[in-house]
Amino acid sequence: MNLISSTAIALVATLAAAPAAAQYNTPSPAPQQSAAQPAPGPSNDAPTPKLSNKAGKAIIDLQQAVKARDTASIPAKLAAAKAVAQNKDDHFAIGALQFEAAKAANDQAGMVAGADEIAASGYLPNTKVSGVYTEIGVTAFNSKNYDQAVNLFQKAVTIDPNNAEAVKFLGLAQNAAGRKADASATLLKAIQQGAASGQKPAEDLYKEAVSVAWGARSPTALELSRQWVAAYPTPDSWHDALAIYRNIGNPDASLALDIMRLASATNSMRGSGDYNVYASETINSMNYGEAKAVLAEGISSGHIKAADPVVQELQNALRGKAAPTAAELSSREAGAKVPNAYMRVADAYYGAGNYQKAAEVYGKAAAAGADANVANLRQGEALARAGDKAGAAAAFNKVGGTQAAIAKYWQIYLQHG
Repeated sequence: MNLISSTAIALVATLAAAPAAAQYNTPSPAPQQSAAQPAPGPSNDAPTPKLSNKAGKAIIDLQQAVKARDTASIPAKLAAAKAVAQNKDDHFAIGALQFEAAKAANDQAGMVAGADEIAASGYLPNTKVSGVYTEIGVTAFNSKNYDQAVNLFQKAVTIDPNNAEAVKFLGLAQNAAGRKADASATLLKAIQQGAASGQKPAEDLYKEAVSVAWGARSPTALELSRQWVAAYPTPDSWHDALAIYRNIGNPDASLALDIMRLASATNSMRGSGDYNVYASETINSMNYGEAKAVLAEGISSGHIKAADPVVQELQNALRGKAAPTAAELSSREAGAKVPNAYMRVADAYYGAGNYQKAAEVYGKAAAAGADANVANLRQGEALARAGDKAGAAAAFNKVGGTQAAIAKYWQIYLQHG
């Protein structure tokens, strides 16, 4: 993987080619050519440096050596120019020429020294100085000098915390250097920074960040997965986000039904494994109507095949188990006296697709003393499927405890589903 900086700066593209005179143009941007079509580099808006009388000749001599690629004489001329530098203009010109000479020689240490001279001069604004270190960091990264790249991108970010490109590259370099936890935190910051600036981060950045966090088994994977589906709510992103939650979030086994209901709502169930989890949960709670509906949907959508042994086993478990009729559900609701009875009836209404009624009975369960977090979560699910976004949001906002994490995913579905 190679990085391409959209803020690459050829610091002395004009400076090294300018006529020998005690006056220099500022650097002009030279974006690299790439299929990624990078944005233009920084504008050429710094004032023209004015060399001091004392240092002018030495700097012109250095400029001529750099322009001629006279590598044998550059070190001595560089030292001579530094010895007589008087002001920030002098130091900037010297640093820019040192950077250009080192860049031509593929000398990363020399490029860093030139950048340090430019930074110390105070001539350029922090945004441009940060861009210089970003460019060197890209060179180090592409040369597989990942630790050096980390240091350079970190310096770029320290100088200009708003350099979003440097933040992103820092995360990628940390990952390449084996610093997985740091990388996931940095990439999360890059995404948040982009979103805060009003620039929607590319989905590839979300995928990279989620992949890094997943590989590190970092808790940030959960937040990253939520931000990913919020920005790009597709069946594929939902599938991966919920899989990460199931594997890293350590959800209570009792939440399996709530996770799989969300997978169904987002059309992100894939393969017999997902359908097995969902159908098994509903069969175990004797909610046969929901189990039958889940399997029927999977077969009709082509996500599972009736001939699959797992599907056949589930179908066998449901043989002779009828989904309750509307009259039976009404009778069971009327006879419910305890919280669990209300919850079972509400689940059955949900399985029958009568979401509004399910929400109503989940409310009765909560009033009868059912676990408030579970009842509110399920009520929010039912209201969300019924299209009552305001009611669902109110229910989800009441959810705490171990159910709070899955409620957050449901709230994203509510906003973007």
